[in-house]
Amino acid sequence: MSHSRAKAAEIAERRANLIKLRRAGVPFEDPRIMALGYSSRSAASKDFYRALCERRDEQAAEVSAYRQEENERLDALLEAAWPQATQTRTVYNKDGEAVGEELDMRAVDTVLRLMDRRAKLNGLDMPVKTEVTGAEGGPLAVSTADPDKLAALIAATSRLDSDAPTNTATSTPADENEVADE
Repeated sequence: MSHSRAKAAEIAERRANLIKLRRAGVPFEDPRIMALGYSSRSAASKDFYRALCERRDEQAAEVSAYRQEENERLDALLEAAWPQATQTRTVYNKDGEAVGEELDMRAVDTVLRLMDRRAKLNGLDMPVKTEVTGAEGGPLAVSTADPDKLAALIAATSRLDSDAPTNTATSTPADENEVADE
């Protein structure tokens, strides 16, 4: 169902005000939201989510347009760099004699960077899998710690390099007495 321009502008303004109020933490049933023209809390809530979905669709369209433009730029750059990266050129010694053929490695590097950029832009690279293991590749031991033991461990590690505790927030009253007695 399409709305006239005036109606669409009215809806957009009402939704903008609704979003502003919600960002300020105003609940859907608040009289300020009802004053925007909503008949119930449910109607305001539904319109709020419609506004968010509409905005998400607009953003997705903008991202898609941006991605298309970037791909076209990358195509133009790749087209310019490709011949230098794929065609060999003759290498001459200082006497002017041909001694071999080689690729322009700077052009190859440029092509690879363009291809990497395209892969990132379009999400073509697979995510890297990471696995955390315990000792000798075995399972990782996970346990809960007793709060007192944990506090003692923190206190002990905070004093490793000095005679006095450096982190008094984790030291215990007993620890402070030990340092005072020394």
